[in-house]
Amino acid sequence: MTDLVEQDAAAVTPSPAPSTAPKSRLRSEAFARRLRARHAAERRFRLAGAAAVALAALILVLLLGSIVAKGASAFLEARIRLEVTLDPAEVADRNYTALLRRALYAQFPQVTDRAGKRVLNDLLSSGAPYELEAMVAKNPALAGTTQTIWVRADDQIDQLVKGAYRRDLPESERGLGDAKIAAADALLASGALAQGFNTTLFTAGDSREPEQAGIGGAIAGSLLTLLVTMALSVPTGIAAAVYLEEFAARNRWTDLIEVNINNLAAVPSIIFGLLGLAVFLGFFGMPRSAPLVGGLVMALMTLPVIIIASRVALKAVPPSIREAALGIGASPLQTVLHHVLPLAMPGILTGTIIGMARALGETAPLLMIGMVAFIVDIPHGLTDSATVLPVQIYMWADSPERAFTERTSAAILILLGVLILLNGVAVILRKIFERRW
Repeated sequence: MTDLVEQDAAAVTPSPAPSTAPKSRLRSEAFARRLRARHAAERRFRLAGAAAVALAALILVLLLGSIVAKGASAFLEARIRLEVTLDPAEVADRNYTALLRRALYAQFPQVTDRAGKRVLNDLLSSGAPYELEAMVAKNPALAGTTQTIWVRADDQIDQLVKGAYRRDLPESERGLGDAKIAAADALLASGALAQGFNTTLFTAGDSREPEQAGIGGAIAGSLLTLLVTMALSVPTGIAAAVYLEEFAARNRWTDLIEVNINNLAAVPSIIFGLLGLAVFLGFFGMPRSAPLVGGLVMALMTLPVIIIASRVALKAVPPSIREAALGIGASPLQTVLHHVLPLAMPGILTGTIIGMARALGETAPLLMIGMVAFIVDIPHGLTDSATVLPVQIYMWADSPERAFTERTSAAILILLGVLILLNGVAVILRKIFERRW
């Protein structure tokens, strides 16, 4: 009987539970593996991001380095020193070419044949007589005296001094004759040929001769175009933003207007050029290649950008500012003009400057309205024929002369400098006047 009881007790006694330690250890190892994989993925993502930034920076450095290497020499120009005797008879006849050539021949007394003199004539820029004429016109008392002057050299001589021609190539492949190189070397050895700062690049208009070409006309055209753009787009854009954000009722019409404004901000710029060609030139008959028309087209293009930036700046002003102004008895108009708009002005100013920078760098819409014309004179009015700096770069890049390559790169550097300056000013102004709520 006792044995049976013991057997029954053994049968009902539960067996000991299996140990949970191996399972928890497995779970810990799986969690550790997942954690290591997640950290490895994060490190790979960071490495990919850093590599992308480094690659972009390298490409940017290479691009800017290439432009600087090609364009830095354009800020210098070769000039020839001459002892010019201003014969009153020649001055009266305005025969300044003969005066310059006579002074140049005096430095090469061994050259007596016509072929040699023709080579010497090619050392001088075709614009050198006009430099001398302008000097005499400024001071007529110079007639009958001998003056030491520096005049521009021909673009080939300028490129030779800058090392653009390989002297080890045969004359037929070099593009520059041996006789002209020998004459230039003689002038260099005597100190009569030297380089100086290229003021012509900033003061002159366009020219078929590279040594006489400058961006002065393009800069003047860009300033006049931006003046019209600012006068039209800035007040209109700010007023539209204030109305839509502060006064307009929320209905289907305002929603439609907002959608269209956002869509216009993404429209390709050449579409605005086609619009200007059809409306301003075709319908209204406004002058082609004028800063007035260019400014109108740029105003249409920058208007959506200014409206969107201004609305964002107005939204950033806390509602408590409006409620406090209304609570002390200010009208809705006084609330906006005296309280909301001044606080939103830093953001509005930033958006405006960025919009103007975009307008300054645009080319496609201006090509459509004829601002690609060859303009020699510097414009002085809104209806004068003009071009702008990006279009000038486009035209120079299409020129076959070797000297225009460096001028193209120099103009690109100047345009990039202006754009960086405008964006830098926008950032600085925002940092100075920005308020955090």
